[in-house]
Amino acid sequence: MTASESSGSVVRRILLGSQLRRLRESRGITREAAGYSIRASESKISRMELGRVSFKARDVADLLTLYGVGDEAERDSLLGLAREANVAGWWHSYGDVLPGWFQTYVGLEGAASHIRTYEVQFVHGLLQTEGYAHAVVSRGMRGAPAAEIDRRVALRQERQKLLIAERAPQFDCVLDEAALRRPYGDRSVMRGQLQHLIDISERPNVRLQVVPFNFGGHAGESGAFTMLRFPESDLSDIVYLEQLTSALYLDKAEEVGQYERVMSSLQEESLDPSRTRDLLRGLLQLT
Repeated sequence: MTASESSGSVVRRILLGSQLRRLRESRGITREAAGYSIRASESKISRMELGRVSFKARDVADLLTLYGVGDEAERDSLLGLAREANVAGWWHSYGDVLPGWFQTYVGLEGAASHIRTYEVQFVHGLLQTEGYAHAVVSRGMRGAPAAEIDRRVALRQERQKLLIAERAPQFDCVLDEAALRRPYGDRSVMRGQLQHLIDISERPNVRLQVVPFNFGGHAGESGAFTMLRFPESDLSDIVYLEQLTSALYLDKAEEVGQYERVMSSLQEESLDPSRTRDLLRGLLQLT
């Protein structure tokens, strides 16, 4: 099983959940009534419709019957989607260090065709060198066992294979200059990180830009965020907002639209990729 196939299972789960929600709502059936029909709680139905849990074929079949879906072809299609949605992703082997709310993001990240992100505090995880990642994780988890830190760094390195895969997504990243000025690790680590950014920014699927200090205030005042777009037309764009112990996934059109406008403004306000590389080379000489 390839990484894209396992990542796709997350997308299928969300697609199936959204279709079940539309069917339920079209019949005017409450989540409570749907839960009762499959011997489950209202919250279980909510998690299913959000794509947050795996699906049992019997539960899906019973819900389709409740929702009046009698056409065999439609039933078979949705039941097939349920089977595909239960494929375990490669990241499940890192379950000991990967919180459940972030497992969803890793799957979505791997299935996206276009990733747009803005970072303030540090270099984005998909662009971090091993040394820099180790410094970031160590500082964020003071006192954690060395083995756990190594596992978290290994996970981050595994995620980065996405950018050089055969069907790599388009990756647009805007970094605040603060992310480049804030040292993580020693001088050699920072030099290695700056050189890596210069190198990877040359890839055709990577567009790296920096919004410099001398620009002053800018559109990214609300902090870091990531936007994910998918090749499946049925799946809306998602905005991912990471918090200390959880994350928010926004998919309402009006909310996504606001972040879309902020991201577009950030890209307009930032140095273009060529001038960004010039800035990175200048910082490298000073480091």
